[in-house]
Amino acid sequence: MEGAEPGILDEVFDNFFNSVTIFKDREVLRHDYLPERLPHREEQIKKLGMILAPVLKGARPSNVFIYGKTGTGKTAVTKYVLNRLKIKALEFNAPVDVCYINCRLAGTEYRIITSLCREISISVPFTGLSVGEVFDRFKTGLDKRKTIMIITLDEVDALVKNRSDMLLYELTRINEFLTRSKVSLIGISNDLRLKEFLDPRVLSSLSEEELVFRPYDATELRNILTERAKIAFHEGVLSEGAISLCAALAAAEHGDARRALDLLRVAGEVAERKRAKVITEDHVREAEKLIEHNRVVEALSNLTLHSKLVVLSIFHIMRKNGCRTVTGEIYDVYTELCGELGITPLTQRRVSTLINELDAMGLLNAQVVSMGRYGRTKKIRLEVPRTIIKEAFSGDSRLGSLIDYEPKCFTKNTSNRD
Repeated sequence: MEGAEPGILDEVFDNFFNSVTIFKDREVLRHDYLPERLPHREEQIKKLGMILAPVLKGARPSNVFIYGKTGTGKTAVTKYVLNRLKIKALEFNAPVDVCYINCRLAGTEYRIITSLCREISISVPFTGLSVGEVFDRFKTGLDKRKTIMIITLDEVDALVKNRSDMLLYELTRINEFLTRSKVSLIGISNDLRLKEFLDPRVLSSLSEEELVFRPYDATELRNILTERAKIAFHEGVLSEGAISLCAALAAAEHGDARRALDLLRVAGEVAERKRAKVITEDHVREAEKLIEHNRVVEALSNLTLHSKLVVLSIFHIMRKNGCRTVTGEIYDVYTELCGELGITPLTQRRVSTLINELDAMGLLNAQVVSMGRYGRTKKIRLEVPRTIIKEAFSGDSRLGSLIDYEPKCFTKNTSNRD
């Protein structure tokens, strides 16, 4: 068998190289590609441009809070406007610095502030300093530059949900401490409920101006896909039915342009592997299954340790009972799993919050059920197959051993009932 593998791969690579080429440039269908034109977002581009324009005359623009569901063009519009603004600032010799940070990818307050420091050429070690010390260095360095800095904090909800909104508070107050420079903030959020979690002081500072991005409809998504497809594919390889189905599926799922682009790209890859000459609706259907599977596995893999343990607790309960469960029962299994890993469990109230977050992500279904005169209770079940949970967690060094674990509290509960 050892000598067989290179031969198998030679065949795979040769087949691919010699097959009909479907893609001209597949990168055009990725999320981070910024096109020359953003169809159906002209109004938002103009409004954001008008809000930021004062920077060209040396005045600090208002802070902006941009929100809307995933795939509605928030990041693309912001980057598009800031790119054009930088060009104009050079033309008019206006001192402007622009910094874009994805808070979910940056992960911690320390890394966000070091990114800000790097943008203005301040060297900061990866570790070793307190957050306060790094922030002071940033403020001092920024003030020396005599500039207006526009800081975009994408997925700003990650800061709030990680209990890191103190950084957000400090950034909204930073102009009180600067004498020669100024800062304007653009906060971008996918979570329409974020305002409920924000500190009122932060909200009033951050929301000086607001932009709401509504979802695209099927016709708009079709236009977006058609424009990208012209650059992404060779002529004649994309059927009308395939492009319409991508648009319809994404429109049904909250008008998400990212999903539409993913469907089209993966459908192209499926067709390519099958050595098809044209991308059809069948290829789109197959792409939908692949994407959904990968999306759920990725979502599960990226959860925090405690959220994973909550999912795993429900996984064990449903494997045993096969039905909905309640928060108290989940908490019993969860605390036992924490004990197995030697970590301190969170409070039941915090676990209840995690259950709500997992419900919002679509990984769980938490339904409030009336118990008549006994009040109401929340019945919870998994929304993803147990096989996918096994797949997502089996590679996790800490959780892999807990997948086949038999919780002892099940036996205790049974003997108590006896």
